[in-house]
Formats: sequence, structure tokens, C-alpha cells
Amino acid sequence: MLYKASLLAFSLLAPAALLPTSAQAAVNVDLVVRVPPPAVRYEPVPPPRPGYVWTPGYWAWRDNHHVWIAGTWVTARPGYVYYQPRWVERNGQWHYTRGYWGRHDKDHDGIANAYDHDRDGDGVRNNRDRHPDVPGR
Repeated sequence: MLYKASLLAFSLLAPAALLPTSAQAAVNVDLVVRVPPPAVRYEPVPPPRPGYVWTPGYWAWRDNHHVWIAGTWVTARPGYVYYQPRWVERNGQWHYTRGYWGRHDKDHDGIANAYDHDRDGDGVRNNRDRHPDVPGR
């Protein structure tokens, strides 16, 4: 009887293990809010520093409002490219993705080569897209 109950419980719960978690389904989106970020502030870029990468300032979401985080130097990672944090509007909601280190950006445009064919993710290849950096257009 215990075996049958365990088998029944497993058969009911096993499919749930195959479902994506919210973090997996979000695909690198860390936060979604309805308030658009203010305009990016101008920050002069300091002269280059060997062994470091300048990460520009950005708007973060803290305590239910946008807060400016000033640019800073971070230690370079050979073979990697730093992708700065960004906000993207989709259907009236603002999606925030943290900055991260990534590979495979041969042209150093900040877009991984695997995604360079459709920068804004609208399903239209860049060479056919009249607005390749504007999602949904």
C-alpha cells in the first residue's frame, strides 16, 4: 500500500519538476515594473585604466523608485565582454536586466554574436528590420 501511495505521489509531482521556474522563464530579466526609468544621466568617461573596464551609470529600482547608480571601474575579465544593466519596455512594463559578463562578442558591440542577428528580439533579422534596436517595431 505504501508503495502504491509513493508511486501515485511521484507520478503526480514528477511533471512539475519539468516546468520552468520563474527565474528560468524570465530569461535573465531580474525585475519588472510599470514605472519607466528617467533619462540616462550624462557621466564623462574617465581615461582608460589598464586591466579595468568602465561600467557606465544606470537606473536601479530600490524602495519602489528609480535610483541612479554612478559608473565605476571593474576588473577586466580576459575573454569576456561586460554587458551593462538595461531597461526594456514591453507592453507598458519595464523589464530590468542586471549587468553581466558574457562571451562571444567578436564585433564588441555589446551584443552576443548568437543574438546579433536580431538585436531587439522582435523576430525580424537586423538586415530586414527598419528599427533593429527598437523592440516591437
